[in-house]
Amino acid sequence: MAVVNEPKLISGNANMTLARAIARRMSVHRGMQVGLVDARVQRFNDQEIFVEIYENVRGEDMFIIQPTSNPANDNLMELLIIVDALRRSSAQRITAVIPYFGYARQDRRTKARTPISAKLVANMMVTAGIERVLTMDLHSAQIQGFFDIPVDNLYASPIFALDIAAQFKGRMDNLMVVSPDVGGVARARELAKRINAPLSIVDKRRENPGEVAEMTVIGSVQDKICLIVDDMCDTAGTLCKAAEVLMANGATEVHSYVSHGVLSGPAVERITKSVMKSMVITDTIEAQEPVRNAPNIRILPTAPIFAQAILNIWNGTSVSSLFETETLEPIYEPYFRS
Repeated sequence: MAVVNEPKLISGNANMTLARAIARRMSVHRGMQVGLVDARVQRFNDQEIFVEIYENVRGEDMFIIQPTSNPANDNLMELLIIVDALRRSSAQRITAVIPYFGYARQDRRTKARTPISAKLVANMMVTAGIERVLTMDLHSAQIQGFFDIPVDNLYASPIFALDIAAQFKGRMDNLMVVSPDVGGVARARELAKRINAPLSIVDKRRENPGEVAEMTVIGSVQDKICLIVDDMCDTAGTLCKAAEVLMANGATEVHSYVSHGVLSGPAVERITKSVMKSMVITDTIEAQEPVRNAPNIRILPTAPIFAQAILNIWNGTSVSSLFETETLEPIYEPYFRS
């Protein structure tokens, strides 16, 4: 059936900056003004969330832009309540654009009598009325199987590869991609293949949650420019320690590429004082002032890839085509023009 209606965007309060940037990119692609649906998402005095949509959305293809980042519970409830408001307003299809999927680290039972919170969140989203999910760099691929609806998981590695080619021009032969743990090897290998670089691993042993007792480098990093690749950085303790271990093993420089900059607690201070020359994150989580002002943290935009993915979903065309450099390079050309 031919698509008649234009895609419509609505946003919660989690990352309004990214939502507006996506709308601007879609306006460029469409050659017409694409704005956010006029709505209010506010709190009563007791912090209950209230949503009111001021535009007619009957029969519309709706895309809700709302990462479930800190405060995760508030942002998740905003998302669910917006979905309910749209469903009761007769929206034709509701797609949740969740650049950062909260609770993703709780994707399995690591001990007895613990929850699988990521599955619970998936159930809540489907029950609320979400019909499709668009996200980026899920903590583990198995989370896609928690949903009984289509899930499109975008990757930051193609964007990182473009940035690396621009930042390390003339030094690409000296690069070494490093996974900060064994669990992240597949993610690091994907980037290493894109930039044609070797792969190393930092194996870590924990005594208690959040505490790293020992780190060992698997592979030689002597005289290499090391790029640590991870999906998220929370307090940055592990990341900064891994950078120290790499330098102690002969690396000439250490940089990091992280999809989601959670950066809670002492993270920014640790990164600023660390041996890392730079840390690159994306804007899936709205950066607070300390992050924006940090001298060795750079933020890459995700609006171009999300805007194109939304248009591809609306048109019924391939989203996986955005994983290819040939497809992604033209829409990121203004950012990485040499």
